[in-house]
Amino acid sequence: MTQTTQNKHFDLHTSGFGFFNRIREIKPAKGKPYWAVTVAACRGDEGQKTYFECSVVGSAAKALFDEHLSSVSKDDTITASFKLGDLYPETFVYGPGKKQGQTGVILRARLLKITYLKVNDKVLVHSQQQAESAPAQTPAQAA
Repeated sequence: MTQTTQNKHFDLHTSGFGFFNRIREIKPAKGKPYWAVTVAACRGDEGQKTYFECSVVGSAAKALFDEHLSSVSKDDTITASFKLGDLYPETFVYGPGKKQGQTGVILRARLLKITYLKVNDKVLVHSQQQAESAPAQTPAQAA
């Protein structure tokens, strides 16, 4: 007789590279404040973007926001490699403007991990794990 285990939780992870926009601290009336960010993930051959509205939940990611991203301005360019989890779509109705009254869809996710972080021209994080997963170069390739 074989014993099987049942999953009580399933993970949906998305890894990518893109731009961090609209970094903000959310201070709800009830509950703890938390960081939120709009991630413009790059995809395709022509650099198209897919946008994710994220809450920052990973402990190391929260620490990076506290230390480095709490003081960035809207004019700063922030690029990152990241891992998102628990992605789901959410509908909304557009307010005033060209699309007023139309239904739109937003992708929501939780920002779990940042493996590379660059603000303007300064690299702040370059994870060792990312470097280890890259293919090793032979001495001839390195020359």
